[in-house]
Amino acid sequence: METLVCEGLCKDYGSIKALNHVDLSLSEGKIVGLLGPNGSGKTTLIKMASRLLVPSAGKITICGEVPSEKTKAIVSYLPDRNVLPEYMNCDELVQMYQDFFSDFESGRAYEMLGSLDIDPKMPLRKMSKGTREKVQLILTMSRRAKLYLLDEPIAGVDPAARDYILRTIISNYDENATVLISTHLIADVENVLDEAIFLKEGRIILHENADELKEKTGKSIDEYFREVFAC
Repeated sequence: METLVCEGLCKDYGSIKALNHVDLSLSEGKIVGLLGPNGSGKTTLIKMASRLLVPSAGKITICGEVPSEKTKAIVSYLPDRNVLPEYMNCDELVQMYQDFFSDFESGRAYEMLGSLDIDPKMPLRKMSKGTREKVQLILTMSRRAKLYLLDEPIAGVDPAARDYILRTIISNYDENATVLISTHLIADVENVLDEAIFLKEGRIILHENADELKEKTGKSIDEYFREVFAC
């Protein structure tokens, strides 16, 4: 089944084309890297799938539905910055997510919090930036969603934290779901990817199976990306 489909998808900001006739189809059970330099349209595409932006032209569907309140129930979105209220603690955040999302599993959230020795009573404002980002990821991955949209989940955290975040993603998404990871830290994520998408100036210039791409080019995805996007 196709989880995310884009047909001629465009997003304009005046004369600037953030997305330019994007055609894309992602199947269930895949971890897909959305890869491109800053300003290539990665966040715009993710925000459209999460219904935070609407297309200027074309169409986007989630499990056959145009983004709406209905699709919000099956899409779990991690933004590229912390948006959680910093006065709240993890107990309060778990309760909030449970109230908002019927697919949220508090047991999974507490298990992951415990594995990191995060005090569920501590307000976010007293946590380090990296710990706050881990909390936000834990809440995102504690849902049984059909589509996970992760915008720069490993940016701004140390290498050990990146390893934990990637393990969390791999071990906590449903095998019938799709995970779309936007990042420019390709070397850190390429080993978990089933597919890779290269986005440049709002256009998809490559969408291939990750292993086949490495075999065909004789390079890692990171090495090939650097070659394609060389200044």
